[in-house]
Amino acid sequence: MKNIIMLLCAVLTLLPLQAQDAESADWKSDINYLKELIDKEYPFLYKKVTREEFQDAADALLLMADEAEDHEMATGLMKLIALFGYGHTSVGLGNTPYDLRQLPVHLKQFKDGIYIEGVREEFSNDVGARVLKIQGRDIDEVYKKVITYFPAENSQFFKAYGMSYLVFTEILTAEGFIEDPTVPVTLTLVKDGKEYDREMNPMEKGERTPASYGYTQNKDGWISARDTNATPNYLKHLERIYYKEYLEDHNAMYVRQSQIKDDSLMAIPEFYDEVFKEIEAKNIEKLVIDVRLNGGGNNYKNRAVLKDIIAHPEIDKVGNLFVILGDRTFSACQNLVNELDNYTNAIFVGEPTGENINFYGDNNKEELPNSKIPVYLSFAWWQDKPQWENQEWLPPHVAVQMTFEEFANNQDPVLEAALNFKDDNFVLDPMDYLTSLFMKGDIETLKKEAFRFSKDERYVFFDLEQRFIEVGERLTGTGMVHEALFVHQLNTELYPESVATWYALGRTLKEAGMKAESLEAAQKAMELASGQPQLQKQLKDFIQTLE
Repeated sequence: MKNIIMLLCAVLTLLPLQAQDAESADWKSDINYLKELIDKEYPFLYKKVTREEFQDAADALLLMADEAEDHEMATGLMKLIALFGYGHTSVGLGNTPYDLRQLPVHLKQFKDGIYIEGVREEFSNDVGARVLKIQGRDIDEVYKKVITYFPAENSQFFKAYGMSYLVFTEILTAEGFIEDPTVPVTLTLVKDGKEYDREMNPMEKGERTPASYGYTQNKDGWISARDTNATPNYLKHLERIYYKEYLEDHNAMYVRQSQIKDDSLMAIPEFYDEVFKEIEAKNIEKLVIDVRLNGGGNNYKNRAVLKDIIAHPEIDKVGNLFVILGDRTFSACQNLVNELDNYTNAIFVGEPTGENINFYGDNNKEELPNSKIPVYLSFAWWQDKPQWENQEWLPPHVAVQMTFEEFANNQDPVLEAALNFKDDNFVLDPMDYLTSLFMKGDIETLKKEAFRFSKDERYVFFDLEQRFIEVGERLTGTGMVHEALFVHQLNTELYPESVATWYALGRTLKEAGMKAESLEAAQKAMELASGQPQLQKQLKDFIQTLE
């Protein structure tokens, strides 16, 4: 009997260690399964991250498995998949044992900062406050760390769909901002000119803000910072996928379409037929299509929109057709605005889209065998534009960003900009216009207009600097080195404090056989790259090729 008791004690002593080893083995098995799956079925996803970089990150996560807690492995998995940089490629922790905890606030980023757009009623005094710090760390610092866990195609996509990551306590724990995901977190806020700290406990796992299209709804004990006694057009009738309204003061038809799918009351083709019937009957001069909330749907539904616009040349001309873009413009709606850009004379107003112009979408759900966590991996490449036009987003022709005060007071500067648009020396396609000046040999006007575009706030999202670099590199690649030098030299005049412009000039000078001038440009870039060790190393390697 004594021997049996001793044996049982020994077994019980070993049980916790064996359970920990089994759990670690499960995570290791899942990560190895994922590595093999991506190598075999999804190798095309290695576009923004190399296979070696991904495998190294996966191996680093494997090394954590023996000691890490479940929430550390789950967030590590999120960070791993986020390396691909496609919004449709993600980890789904919702409704799993690994779901995340959120602080009882809903954050939204405006032109003038990150604000508490919605909050639980017990913190009603804090609604509308701007967030300065989280747990004593500057909000910008937290942002830079946290965005690496989100499958962000660009900063707009994170702004639209990822702001809650700033207040997910498992992620704050993973980055060392707090010690444990269950502990209170201190937010440093400013409201009505007063700065103060507010301590908040995280909500239960999986509990989220009651929101519609990213905006807090006044229900379930939550309140919005917006004055809900009135409603701006872009938030009207959110229970419907699309609606139209004749704006008599501007003789304009306003359409808000928030998904690319048929509404239960009327299919998309019928709806747009009704829109244009009213336009014809009332001799309406302007059409404004608002897709700033539109996160996508079915690409095949876009044809009806394009067909009706193209069939009405009185609307399809510069100054009569406007499309409002925003950070939530994504997926099938990215395809819609790409096609509107390709085939119509629409003026885009607002902010850039939340997706790359060309992108991987349409994902498969792949369940990890042990943790049962679903990983969504994209498989379809959508390319509406040539590969050399694959910018990080589709920028607006007229840039307009909303401040928090404008949002809270139901103002809509974006719609106002469309309705009050005036052709004040406005250029729909700056690069096409500058190219035409170059081809005509009108260099003086080209330089003058390039400087105008670089200073005009309406073109703030039109990345002229990067576009010039891309054009210069294409010219170099086709042997037109002299023309490329002109483009890069002009770029350094437009953006003299940019590392990228000087580095691009240095590379082209090297191609032209002008090593001394190339070295001078590279050294200028090196000076500007102070505090950026990775970039400095790249520049040092380049400089060594010149010496």
